[in-house]
Amino acid sequence: MKKFFPVYVRVPAIFFIVFGLMEYFIDSGDRPAFVKYPMVAVFLFVFLFVLIAIEITLSAVNRVMYQLMSPEEKAKLEYQQSLPLTESNWYKELMQKLTKTQPIEKEGDLLMDHDYDGIKELDNNLPPWWVYLFYICIIFGVVYVVHYELFGGTDQEAELKIEMAQAKIDVEEYLKTAPDLMDEKIVVLLTDAPSLEAGKEIFATNCAACHRADGGGQIGPNLTDDRWILGGGIKNLFHTINNGGRDGKGMIAWKGTLKPKEIQKVASYILSLQGTNPKDPKESEGEIWVDEAAPSKDAAAAKATDSTQVK
Repeated sequence: MKKFFPVYVRVPAIFFIVFGLMEYFIDSGDRPAFVKYPMVAVFLFVFLFVLIAIEITLSAVNRVMYQLMSPEEKAKLEYQQSLPLTESNWYKELMQKLTKTQPIEKEGDLLMDHDYDGIKELDNNLPPWWVYLFYICIIFGVVYVVHYELFGGTDQEAELKIEMAQAKIDVEEYLKTAPDLMDEKIVVLLTDAPSLEAGKEIFATNCAACHRADGGGQIGPNLTDDRWILGGGIKNLFHTINNGGRDGKGMIAWKGTLKPKEIQKVASYILSLQGTNPKDPKESEGEIWVDEAAPSKDAAAAKATDSTQVK
């Protein structure tokens, strides 16, 4: 395997495979994961560090094993390495510059004077690749502290808050144009004939059994007078139909049966029954409901007077 995939191919290939998998599985939006999440960059850096360390360790082990081989085994190995697809000279020179390894014949010059139970220690210098990565760690740490601690860079918690706020805005904008996701906050009264006719059909199918076909009330309250148990107006009526009436004795919640758009239509139709005075209506229940958002009668009269004076 190593013959067909030399180390200068294996290391980048393994690294970029892991890098690609992390980018694929980590949801980072329109930014790379290693940029948006610093810990991803740290992991990739450590992974590359370990990967290179493993390759260098294996290379050192191979050199030791080579010295322990018999002349026949060395000759056989050299013959195999002379075949095509061996590592090129430029790679060997690169590895020598990165590791500064000494030939095993010169290990005697590196031996330290002391030993422990016959175990001696070599006085090798730190390999340049390790030193370079150490300096990169220091630079990364300085940049990280300056960016996030001194200049107030956006950390992951702040990014989450920003994204949640934007998501809330996006949801509100979507709800404005999504009829099947309508609620009592954005519902509006419908007055066109097709919508009221559709609301009438829904009322006859689902509501007439309790409120009578004319809305005069039977088991349920009269829907044609100006009194409401849970509040009138399109928003209150939509909420009542959607979530149900009073606990234990009120109307069931229809949100599992009717779509929000259908609830809007039937609520608009019910409000169109106001003042129709059906025959033998049920006694009024609840309180008179006044739309606080609508202009008062005095204000309307004053506006009409001003208009007459202008004319």
